[in-house]
Order: sequence, then structure tokens, then C-alpha cells
Amino acid sequence: MSMGTPSPGRAGTASPLGLDFPQSLAVYDDYAAAQKAVDFLSDHKFPVEQCMIVGTDLKRIERITGRWSAGRVAVGGLLSGVWLGLFVGLVVSLFTDDESFLATLLACVLFGAAFGVVWALVGYALTRGQRDFSSVTAVVATKYEVLVEHKSAAQARELLAQLPGGLPDPFA
Repeated sequence: MSMGTPSPGRAGTASPLGLDFPQSLAVYDDYAAAQKAVDFLSDHKFPVEQCMIVGTDLKRIERITGRWSAGRVAVGGLLSGVWLGLFVGLVVSLFTDDESFLATLLACVLFGAAFGVVWALVGYALTRGQRDFSSVTAVVATKYEVLVEHKSAAQARELLAQLPGGLPDPFA
């Protein structure tokens, strides 16, 4: 894993996420274990600014939250359109007299609602049923590697050897 970037003492621009010649200290199955290891190092006055936790073996997870229907799409478009219309109405109302404020705001909200419904239904119709569900996605790591600058790797390993489970079995 090549993550070495110039340090502030070198010529060039330094990345706050870069380390000088990083070495792997340990690989953990969850973030909490990696965080615990770095916290242990911090508690023992190790210069933790020389450490980095890197999520590896990334997976994209998609959780299906529901089925799309024309009615559900229309309601979503209506709500989005109302918010857009309210925003535009407030901006336009800044430039109108006080007597037409409410009428301007209401007209913009109604126009926004209608526009939102039509736009959402047209978009839904264009998909032709290729994606009739809603979902949320996340990219998660399955392993968390603690990296440390080469000049402090031996000291970090010695300290983590004192923490029960601090250095996981590399053969497990």
C-alpha cells in the first residue's frame, strides 16, 4: 500500500492524510478494535499523529427501503416541489409589495407542487420499471489497518504487545 506523501519538511505540498513510509502495525476486523489500539498508544504517550487507520476491503451495501409506485413517486415529487416553490416564493416576495406577499408565495408553492409532481412522474415513466424500488447505499470496510510511520513502528509494536488482543494473530 503506497500512501507515502511528502511531509511538511520536504519540498511539495503535504497531505494531512499522508505518512512518511507507512508500515502496517495491525489489521482488525472492526473499527472499534483499531480505534482501541490507537487510543491505547495515545494513553502511553506514543506520538499518535504518526498513525493512520485505513479501511480496506471495501464493500458497497445497498439496503432496499421500499417499492416505488406511481402514487409514491407523485407524493415525493409533490413534497419536493412544495419546498422548491416555497423557497422561490420567499425570494420573489422580497421584491414585491406587502399586499401581494401572500398571493405570490401561494402561487409559487402551487406552481412548485405541480411542477414537482409532473417532473417526478415523467422521470419515473422514463425508467420503464427498470428500478421500481428505493434504497440507501453505503460503502463499508471489512478490515481496518493501523499504519504507522516507519521510524516509530517498533515502538508501537512493543506498546501494543502489552494490550490484550492489541496485535491480532496474523495467521487467524
